[in-house]
Amino acid sequence: MNKIPLTVQGAEMLREELQRLKSVDRPRIINAIAEARAHGDLKENAEYHAAREQQSFAEGRIQEIEGKLSNAQVIDVTQMENTEKVIFGTTVQLMNLKTELQVTYKIVGEDESDIKQSKISFSSPIARALIGKFTGDTVDVHTPDGIISYEIIDVAYI
Repeated sequence: MNKIPLTVQGAEMLREELQRLKSVDRPRIINAIAEARAHGDLKENAEYHAAREQQSFAEGRIQEIEGKLSNAQVIDVTQMENTEKVIFGTTVQLMNLKTELQVTYKIVGEDESDIKQSKISFSSPIARALIGKFTGDTVDVHTPDGIISYEIIDVAYI
């Protein structure tokens, strides 16, 4: 099976979600099922069916997280020498060469990506264009609106 790259923060986030699902959500759902069963006829018991659906979702998510963690390759860029090369886990400051606007992105795993927090997946078009490049390089990113050229201003291993 393929290794799933995760940052240290991403792996910790998944572990916390797994812990919450097992210690908080699972017991709550079990209690809801038991309570709904006590109400009688299960065929027409909406509370019972809703609780069973929640249980199915939670158990599926537990299996998914456990699978990801067992195949995870946790990468801690803070322990690496900063060669100014863009790699998984680095934080990259870019300047759009046309508009001169600057943006900063952290390249993370797919489960961690959140554009509102400036975290982009390593499989996104911009990250794929950046990986392997160095500070000062110019990168062309193919977007639906055309090609956007960026200059890599800084690569931080934080």
